[in-house]
Amino acid sequence: MTLLIHVVIVLIIVGVLLWMINNFLPMASSIKSILNFIVVIAVILWLLQVFGIWNFRSWHG
Repeated sequence: MTLLIHVVIVLIIVGVLLWMINNFLPMASSIKSILNFIVVIAVILWLLQVFGIWNFRSWHG
């Protein structure tokens, strides 16, 4: 249960930070799109690793 709470808290924090960056930092929309894409991919990879679906450490030999 604590893992699920931890995941939800991290997702909320990442979402709020991404929302703040998108709304309050002036930057080109293409850069914002790239940043959003990178953050979403990183969060998906992190979630896969947290739930044991994908083990990044096993890739390194």
